[in-house]
Amino acid sequence: MERDVSIKSGAVIADALGRLGHRTVPVDAFFGYRGEYSAPAEIFTKPAPDLAAEIGSQVPDLEAVKRSRKQDNDSRLGDNVLDVCRAADIVFLALHGSDGEDGRLQAAFDIAGIRYTGCGYLGSALAMNKAASKDLFRAYGIRTPEGRVVNRRDADKSAPCFPCIVKPKASGSSVGTSIVEDASGYGAALEFAFRYGDDAIVERYIRGREVDVGVLAGKALPPIEIRPHTGFFDYKNKYQDGMTDEICPAALPAGVDRELRETAERVFRALYLEVYARMDFIVDEGTGEPYCLEANTLPGMTPASLLPKEAAADGIPFPQLCQRIILESLKRYE
Repeated sequence: MERDVSIKSGAVIADALGRLGHRTVPVDAFFGYRGEYSAPAEIFTKPAPDLAAEIGSQVPDLEAVKRSRKQDNDSRLGDNVLDVCRAADIVFLALHGSDGEDGRLQAAFDIAGIRYTGCGYLGSALAMNKAASKDLFRAYGIRTPEGRVVNRRDADKSAPCFPCIVKPKASGSSVGTSIVEDASGYGAALEFAFRYGDDAIVERYIRGREVDVGVLAGKALPPIEIRPHTGFFDYKNKYQDGMTDEICPAALPAGVDRELRETAERVFRALYLEVYARMDFIVDEGTGEPYCLEANTLPGMTPASLLPKEAAADGIPFPQLCQRIILESLKRYE
């Protein structure tokens, strides 16, 4: 997981909900609840442990994180996570990366009878697997860059074209992603992507404007344009202050704005998504046509994140956005 990002989002969400009168307790899914208790329900009557973390400019070393955990088994959940989450009315998921976004935690919570926010396990798994997403995009007539899946054991690892984008098949936050202009940098880009899995997506690089569109309860929010000062919207540019300009609502021709919103809602339905998500697009600088790159089922959730900025432009302040996500999620359990 992108653990620093998850902790930061969780702390901000807990504070926002607390200001609306909700009792919240942040829990680190990997390390578990760090406070003392004799029964899980007691945690809601005690001061919350401080999990605040700053997001670094580099992807965290997950092996170092694993070594720092004092737990005797190999579970990807902390020892007390299921018991603590079972004591809550609902769990607000603020995870990023594998486990949080790929549906495994959602499936575990379903089996354990734990209520949670956002997409279920099926939509989460489909969105995280970019090859599966693109197959569904094409089946539903959703424009997406052409490309192929390359496995580290394939004899033929050739790129379909140059310039191209190389990225892991199932990862988040642009981790392991490279823009490759010609064959000279292709091998290194594949090896970089293979650090995060055995499969890589290699697809045509489309020069144009980066635009994201959030969807809340099936309805598109105002598009937001992303303009990194250097390079593309990679891990550093996503999470370090001052690295990117974000314009919302994006200044787009009316027809492009409408197509982006309609396509985002179609992606939401095609991938069986629920409650909220954010879709990433490139608007081709030559043709003006939008191409959907992927869907994010647990988008960043701080007031400075993309989807909350879109919601604010639509008249929904951040605390009310968090509360609405809870209320929409609870409908699944009625």
